[in-house]
Amino acid sequence: MTDDRTAMTPEHTDTPALRDLRAHLERLDVPDVVHELGRLGPTRRAVAFRLLRKDRAVEVFEDLDPALQVELVDALAGEAAAIFDALDPDDRAALLDELPAGVARRLLSGLSAAERAATTALLGHPEESAGRRMSPEVVSVPLGTTVADTIARVRAAGEDAETVYVVPVVAAGRRVVGVVSLRRLVLSDPSALVDDVMTSPATTVRVTDPAERAANVVRDGGFVGVPVVDAEDRLVGVLTVDDAMRVLEAEDDEDSARTGGSEPLRRPYLSVSVLGLVRSRVVWLLLLIVAATLTVGVQSFYEAELSQVVALALFVPLLIGTGGNAGSQAATTVVRASAVGDVRPSDTLRVVGREMLTGLLLGVTLATVGVGPAILVAGPQIGLVLALTVVAVCTLATTVGSSVPLLAKRVGIDPAIVSAPFISTFVDTTGLVVYFTIAKAVLGI
Repeated sequence: MTDDRTAMTPEHTDTPALRDLRAHLERLDVPDVVHELGRLGPTRRAVAFRLLRKDRAVEVFEDLDPALQVELVDALAGEAAAIFDALDPDDRAALLDELPAGVARRLLSGLSAAERAATTALLGHPEESAGRRMSPEVVSVPLGTTVADTIARVRAAGEDAETVYVVPVVAAGRRVVGVVSLRRLVLSDPSALVDDVMTSPATTVRVTDPAERAANVVRDGGFVGVPVVDAEDRLVGVLTVDDAMRVLEAEDDEDSARTGGSEPLRRPYLSVSVLGLVRSRVVWLLLLIVAATLTVGVQSFYEAELSQVVALALFVPLLIGTGGNAGSQAATTVVRASAVGDVRPSDTLRVVGREMLTGLLLGVTLATVGVGPAILVAGPQIGLVLALTVVAVCTLATTVGSSVPLLAKRVGIDPAIVSAPFISTFVDTTGLVVYFTIAKAVLGI
């Protein structure tokens, strides 16, 4: 290879346009380069990536979405091995999950024995676990080490470690007994023992914990990194704040997409083909169309009542929209609260009680505002039917919208999958049943 600046540059790229592009990329921070690459097509992305210095290219590659990493590996051919070797083990493991088996084996075989062992060890942990997202490269010190010796160890091993800002303190058998921050080390007496300056007991996560739960521990505690331990509390790695934030961002993107009735894109929008956009949405729309036939069936069942009081049909869209929106609001709120750990499945009755009361108050408020115009348009009896139905539908919608996501989580289903779109359809159908039932009782039809 040549020097770092040209190592990733293909032949015949020394043109004015490419020189301008290289200069533009050099002026950008790594996150901005990642953003710009995500806006390009595969060929132009590969050309732009080759213009980066080798050290900068590795940083950019680590921050790209996995789907874009796979495309670059295909496009870079011989250069891919050099980039793969420069990645941290946890980033390698994430990339290998996306690559075809043959390509993964070829890249693994090019690693040194130590790097290959570190990477395959991560692949041995369950997908979506903390062990899959941690870095095994961590600086630790045994009990009885002085502050001065700890700092010396950090300096010696820091280049190869994922983070040096938090140092686990271990007893015999690498059992974690505490952690000490780099700030505390720098400000402490060099002759003091880490036993006296460490935070104990240490906050840790299990290697088998779900990655999202472990990431929440990092975020909620405001930690730079958290030691990852096995079943015997032995240190096996560290989950850093940047990896934790990636996990939470991916989960948030997934929840947002499914709450809106589509599959997550898992890559920047402009890098997704039109067919990719169609695939992410069409299955959900087909399922919702099938579910919506229930609404049509309900209206057909009450066709006789509608023919007797045609004015009832005027307010069907209003009730469907109100119930669907109320249910979606409740579902979205509860899914988000569940994702950040504010509520748990054990809180189901408490949450449902709060949402039922919320729906009741919302229904009374909307009925009070809407009953006047309804009376003017269709008369007092229809106005009364509408007011009672709005109160009942809002209460029903918030109750269903809050309970279904928590019950889904209790049985191991992603709450976002059964949230807003399905709840909205369900409330539409049951809301019509409530509407026509109240209308029959009040109007005597």
